[in-house]
Amino acid sequence: MTVVWGHQSRWPVHGATAKGTRKDMMSEKIDELLPRIEAALARGGRSMDDLLILLATKTRTAQEIREAVELFEKRGVKVDVGENRQQEFAKHAELEDLHEAGVMRHYIGTIQSNKARDISRFADLVHSIDRESALTSIEKRAANDGKVQRVLIQVNTSGEESKGGYEPDLGVLREVAERCAESDSLALEGLMTIGTNTDDEVEIRRSLRQLRELRDGLGIEAVKELSMGMSNDLEIAIEEGATIVRVGSAVFGPRDYSH
Repeated sequence: MTVVWGHQSRWPVHGATAKGTRKDMMSEKIDELLPRIEAALARGGRSMDDLLILLATKTRTAQEIREAVELFEKRGVKVDVGENRQQEFAKHAELEDLHEAGVMRHYIGTIQSNKARDISRFADLVHSIDRESALTSIEKRAANDGKVQRVLIQVNTSGEESKGGYEPDLGVLREVAERCAESDSLALEGLMTIGTNTDDEVEIRRSLRQLRELRDGLGIEAVKELSMGMSNDLEIAIEEGATIVRVGSAVFGPRDYSH
């Protein structure tokens, strides 16, 4: 069984106690996480060089993010950061030095047309192009800024109505890929999906494998990224070829929504 439905930690989410500091907690959790990732990569004949760990930093403070990045760097592992709400962007002004040092910023949330300008200005890579209106709004804002926006197409491989994304159809995805190729302001680099929300490992694996099959079916050299897998299902995602996985609670612990 490869699905891990969370670890119970003896550490609190925020602050320091007699048992240790927040940074100690994160260090311990990273030391639990990395062997999971390395083992899953090894099962597929891959190494850490074949995977990007994306820190999902919703509700996390700038200081927490900085500490997490430093802890991964101390272990020789590069990470990027990902936000899913425009309201979270402001804290990254305190982290500009990390960005300049190569810690890229990703947008992983739903795209609202009235937020597209802020999203494009914030994100080095947008994961959530899930419909034509999102594509158009991001393209327009990137063009206005003279930027070529790197993007991923979000595909709904789970079939769940609660999740956005294009239908998992090669014909549909080819049309979107052609649309991006014709644009001077978009660079399509891969596909993204969120695995099925279930305890059924077989179904989770199917929903993640399908994304790889769709990418391979497109057969476009530049479209190589597979953004899939989170803290709970990252082993399956890696085994199925993920090149980007998101981790949040597996590093930071449970989110604190009290602030």
